[in-house]
Amino acid sequence: MQRVLYALVPIIASGVYFFGWRSLLVVAVANLVAFCCEYSFTRRENQPVTSAVFVTGTLFALSLPPMLPLWMVAVGAAFGVVFGKMVFGGFGKNPFNPALTGRAFIYISFGDYMTARCWTHPFDGLLGGLLHYANTAADAVTKATPGTWMKYTGEQLASAGLDASMFSFDKLVIGNIAGVIGGTSAILVLAGGLYLLKTKAANWRLPLMVILGFVLTHFLMTFFGMAYTANAPEGMDMAARAVRALRYTFTAGCAGSLLFAAFFYATDPVSAPKTDEARWIYGFEIGVLSSLIGLFTVWPAGSMFAVLFANMFAPITDIAVKSIKEKRNS
Repeated sequence: MQRVLYALVPIIASGVYFFGWRSLLVVAVANLVAFCCEYSFTRRENQPVTSAVFVTGTLFALSLPPMLPLWMVAVGAAFGVVFGKMVFGGFGKNPFNPALTGRAFIYISFGDYMTARCWTHPFDGLLGGLLHYANTAADAVTKATPGTWMKYTGEQLASAGLDASMFSFDKLVIGNIAGVIGGTSAILVLAGGLYLLKTKAANWRLPLMVILGFVLTHFLMTFFGMAYTANAPEGMDMAARAVRALRYTFTAGCAGSLLFAAFFYATDPVSAPKTDEARWIYGFEIGVLSSLIGLFTVWPAGSMFAVLFANMFAPITDIAVKSIKEKRNS
C-alpha cells in the first residue's frame, strides 16, 4: 500500500500546482476523517489501523473537485470507510472499493457540487497555484468537460461561450484543465501507474484491459455513428471516419478519470478478482462500461460507476473461472 501512496505524491503535487494549496487541505481532511473512522472500529479489538486507510483517504480526495466544502469531504470519507469497508469486517473483506463508495455517495447526494459549483479554472504560469490557497472564482465553464464539447457542434459551443481549444492536446496531457484534483494530468497519472506496474504493486492485466475495453468501445461507437453524432460531418469516407474516431477516443481517454481508474481503482487487490483469467474479464468490463456510461448517460463519471459495478461481480467471476478450470481438468 505504501507504493500506491508513493505513486500518488506527484499527482497530489500537480493538484496543488493547478488548483492551489486547498487541494492539499482536502487530502488532509479526507485522510484524517478516514483514519478516525477506522480507528473507532479497530480500537475495540485492539487492532492497529492499516496503512490502507490512507490510500483510501487519498484516492477519495483526489477524485473530488478542489472547492468542495470540507464538511462534504468529511462525510464522503466517513461513508467510504464505514459503509464501504468496516461494516464488512475491515481491510481485506470489503467487496467494493471504499474510496469510490464514498465518492459515489457524495456524487449522488450532492451532484451539483460535484459537477458544477466547485470546479475552478486551473492556475498556470511558472509557479501556478503554489502561491495561492485556491482560485475562488467559480469556473464559468464548469459543465464544459471534454465529453461535453465533443457531443456538441461548434455553433452550440460558441452560443454557450465555450471554445474547444480549452481542451487542446497539450492541456489534456499536462492537466491544465478544470476537473478533479487528481484526474486532470494524464501524463502524471500514467507515470504513477507505470510505477505501480514496475514495482509489482498492481497487476498489469487490469489497467491493460480497462484501457483496451474503453478504446475498442469508444472507437466503434464513434466510427459507426452511434456517438458524437452532432459533430459528425456528412459524407465522410472510411479513412476520415476512422481518424475522427481515433481522435475522439484519445481525447476521451486522456481526459476525465479513465486512466486514474485503470491504474488506481481497478487494481485494488481486495475488490478485484484474484485469478488472472477473471482479471482479463474484469478489466475489460470496466473499460466497456466506462465508455458506455460516459457516452450515453448524464453522468460523465463513467469510470466510477463502472468499477463499482464490476466490483459487484468480481467474486462470481472468480468462481466461474475456477469452476470452468476444474471441469477442464477433470
